[in-house]
Amino acid sequence: MVLLVIDTQKGITDDRLYEFEKLKSNIKELIALARENNKEVIFVQHDDGPGTGFSVGDEDFEIFDEFAPNDGEKIFTKNVNSALHPSTGLLDYLKKKGVKTVMMVGIMTNFCIDATIRTGFDNGFEVLVPEYTNSTYDNEFMDRASCYRYYNEFMWPKRYAKCITMEEARSRMQGK
Repeated sequence: MVLLVIDTQKGITDDRLYEFEKLKSNIKELIALARENNKEVIFVQHDDGPGTGFSVGDEDFEIFDEFAPNDGEKIFTKNVNSALHPSTGLLDYLKKKGVKTVMMVGIMTNFCIDATIRTGFDNGFEVLVPEYTNSTYDNEFMDRASCYRYYNEFMWPKRYAKCITMEEARSRMQGK
């Protein structure tokens, strides 16, 4: 199993996110547990391209300090929604390593998290989504709480992912 930390970048990781404090706490805990239990932690950053303010070299592009990768941890960059799109190289990397289960956390629920979960499912991975480890902002169509609930309680379970409690996530990280 690997822990995939998606788009937790400085420019979007803030209190506009649904249940921001819970999100921060849970993601930090899972990163620490993964490291303690020799599970690989892989980070993904979204790049909107030069001149956007959200690209390589821009402060907002950098990974949120509280989730910072350790030396040697893999970081993949993408310019599409799914972290598992062939252009990122991540899918090939996971397949070559023989990974079967991917625990996914990050931002934004309704964009890159959803796309990555579906791509993971389509490629045969067991996808685990711990509670309050993904989030999004309000938008003109849906408030952030409704969006979180729609995906985590309706769209993903029994279709694309196993949406699990933090207790189960801890247990899985510890190999129990």
